[in-house]
Parts: sequence; structure tokens; C-alpha cells
Amino acid sequence: MNPAVHASSQVPALLLAAGRGERMRPLTDTTPKPLLQVQGQPLLQWHLAALQEAGVEQVVINTAWLGAQISDQFSSDFGLQRLIGRRKQLSISYSHEGVDFGGALETAGGIARALPQLGPVFWLAAGDVFAPDFVFDSAAVSAFEASHHLAHLWLVPNPAHNPRGDFGLSADGLALNLPADDPAPRYTYSTIALLRADLFAAPWCDIPPGNPGGIKAPLAPLLRRAMDNGRVSAQLYTGRWTDVGTPERLAELNTLSCDAS
Repeated sequence: MNPAVHASSQVPALLLAAGRGERMRPLTDTTPKPLLQVQGQPLLQWHLAALQEAGVEQVVINTAWLGAQISDQFSSDFGLQRLIGRRKQLSISYSHEGVDFGGALETAGGIARALPQLGPVFWLAAGDVFAPDFVFDSAAVSAFEASHHLAHLWLVPNPAHNPRGDFGLSADGLALNLPADDPAPRYTYSTIALLRADLFAAPWCDIPPGNPGGIKAPLAPLLRRAMDNGRVSAQLYTGRWTDVGTPERLAELNTLSCDAS
């Protein structure tokens, strides 16, 4: 890990864990997808461990489907006593969309709901993605805070299930909202990002602060709007990454050694 990472330069994180996981059924009929075991530990725990190792001290987890299992599993802190050194305990709070609104609010709706528990800049990661090599680097936070961008995305080479990708990437590090007929290369959004809370206010988003009405809204339209105004940066990430979206992908991951490169 990067020895230059210090907690004082870190920001909170939001882990998305509210989805139903329809494509993972029947596994997710009784277990929320972020708690499915990947190489010996719950999928969500990989992110929590990486965040603590990077010096992040505060995490919010949003929940809906079987959300009580997630809060029961991780409670309000994540100590990782196995780690040695002077890492502080990771404080965990929850945004229980299922309890408050009867179901998940989609990505932008869920982020807007959780914003009062976050700061002006925060990490975002989906709880159903396996990215064991990713470092939540404080240097990336500092660079983002010094920019005028509303979001910084990590893009990955297109997996088989998303061959067309999501966004383009310019030579100077801007994420591009390419027209459908543009032949330029596209990459897949890894669902890991740094975001500003300002992205969830006018003119980019019309959800009231804190989303008290439980408005459901996707994230992509906000990102595309900001991209069209040159306000989203990005970089290509080539470490191990899997969207654990099907039982077959989960089984494949569990046939590999956690130390495999």
C-alpha cells in the first residue's frame, strides 16, 4: 500500500448495498448480494478493508433488500484487529432506504439521501464489485479537491457482458459522453468514483437536499450532463475487477486464489 496515505487527507465513503440482486437469484433470495462470500469473506468486506487500509475513517452504507443483515454483520465499526499499525477504527453508519421508503432509491436517489452523512467530497463504490487491487488513495483525493470537476471516475476495460462500454476517455483525462454512433473507444464505469456533493444540486440534479421524499433516480444522467460541460475527469484502471452480477461470475472468483494476479 502507499505509505504516503494519511487519514487526515482522506474523505468519507459511501458503499452502495441496496440492490435486490435479481440476476444472482436464488442466492440473493435469503442473502443480500454484498454479503455473498468471495474468497472467504463477504464481498463488501473487501471494500471496507481497503478503505481502512487507506486511512478512511467514516463509511456510510446504504441498504434496502435484506438490509438488516448488512448492519448486523458490520455494526457501527470495522476494527480489523488483524491489521497491525496505527490504523483507526472505521466508523460505519447506514442509510436504510428499505426501512424509510420500502425499497432502494437507485444510485443518485440513494446518494442524495445519504449526503447529510457525508462531506463535500466523498468516495463512492458499489458493494457488489470485487476490486482487490484498488487503492483509495489520498493523493487522488487531493488532486480531485484541487480541480473544478464534479466527479472523477475509474474506468475499466470492457468486460464480456458490457462490450460497448459506457464512457469515452480523452487524452487529457476527461470522461466523454460519446454519441451512440461515435467510433471512439469506450470503457466501462467501474462504479468506483470520487464525487462532489455539488453534483446532487442544481443545475445537475433536482432532488431536494437529503431526498426526504425518497425520489428514485439513476446516476448516469447526472454524470452525462456534467461530462457535456467538461466537469468529469477519469482514468483507466487495469487491476483486477469483477462486477459480481451472476452466480457464474461469483463461482469463477471463488475458484481463484485471493493472491492470484
